[in-house]
Amino acid sequence: YIVLAMMLLLGFSGIAQKKEIKQALKELKKDNFDAASTALDAAELLSSSMDTKMTSQYNFLRSKTYFRNGESDLDNIIKAIDALEASNGYEGTEQQQQLILAHLVNKGSELLGNQDYPKASNYFRNAYRLPPNDAIYLYYAASTSVNGGLYDEALAMYEELKALKYTGVVEQFFAVNNDTQKEDLFDTKTMRDISVKAKTHSNPTSKLTKSKYPEIIKNMALIYVQQGDNDKALTSMAEARAQNPEDLNLLLTEANVHYSMGNMDQFKSLLEIATQRDPNNAELQYNLGVIAAEAKDFDNSKKYYQRAIEIDPNYTNALINLAALILGQEEGILEEMNGLGSSAADDRRYDQLKEERNQLYLDAIPYLEKALTSDPNNYQAAKTLSNIFSAVGDTDKYKEYKAMADRLETQQ
Repeated sequence: YIVLAMMLLLGFSGIAQKKEIKQALKELKKDNFDAASTALDAAELLSSSMDTKMTSQYNFLRSKTYFRNGESDLDNIIKAIDALEASNGYEGTEQQQQLILAHLVNKGSELLGNQDYPKASNYFRNAYRLPPNDAIYLYYAASTSVNGGLYDEALAMYEELKALKYTGVVEQFFAVNNDTQKEDLFDTKTMRDISVKAKTHSNPTSKLTKSKYPEIIKNMALIYVQQGDNDKALTSMAEARAQNPEDLNLLLTEANVHYSMGNMDQFKSLLEIATQRDPNNAELQYNLGVIAAEAKDFDNSKKYYQRAIEIDPNYTNALINLAALILGQEEGILEEMNGLGSSAADDRRYDQLKEERNQLYLDAIPYLEKALTSDPNNYQAAKTLSNIFSAVGDTDKYKEYKAMADRLETQQ
């Protein structure tokens, strides 16, 4: 009798479970998530008698109730992912994974656009949990954490990316548009080949994207420096350089690390190696100018900016930065002027310094005017020129550039 009673009880339990799960399915079709959740709660009370298939179905439906078609907060979406992982590939799991993944990536991108870096990072990190477990989302999460100042979290993710040997290199597919004669980028090789066969495009080519590995190593090293762990920073750089000895970006990163640590001799030595390797790279010369300027190395910064402009006369940023570098010397002159007394010697020194300051203005003008020629909408250059001509007493030029700056400001 006892055995018979137990068998009957188990039978009724199975029937009750099927009824509740069937009810949950019915409610989900109408997006009645609360009612579906209630039905699943009832089924869960009898979970001890569920077979493997029913358990998988239960978890799959739980995932749907937690996700609520993307209306849930991140905590519940994480529960939805957990439930989906426990569904053991139940029918419809792949589609549910794709829906959750798309939501996480879209929401993460939206939060990133709003500069809500901590939340954006969490969305990207959980996107990485979903098949195909694309490490690009882990990379986004780490980079976003850096932007938000969450360095410990970022470092853990970068270390995971390094262990995965992630480079982010992908093949991109291009073809020339026969109407515009410009190269178009296609999502897939198949789409490109179809367009070429349709004769809307020609000259198909493929290119590999730039590796993200140097950036990952650089950020790891800089985080180590920020944490005061210089040995790990240099070890990280040494490992990266050993794997990519010809990578100029890694060399520059190591220079940055030495600069952050105050090792100025090593810093300058690595900069010189970089210029020797690629002497005609305007962008490299510009970046070296920026790094030297940050190190308060005026002479080398000026040299690098001038070399960048020599290679590319229309390099607007180099022109602007060189002008700013020259004008930056005004601070020391003004400080000395303000510290002078009222003696005859002080008055003579004051006049001398005033002349030096005016010469700085005159030295900067050609670079700013050239920047405006190469970029007529550069508000910064126009505004600076109006200020300079006002200071040197050239009223006509002041009015000209003031009007230009005012016009450009309204267009921003």
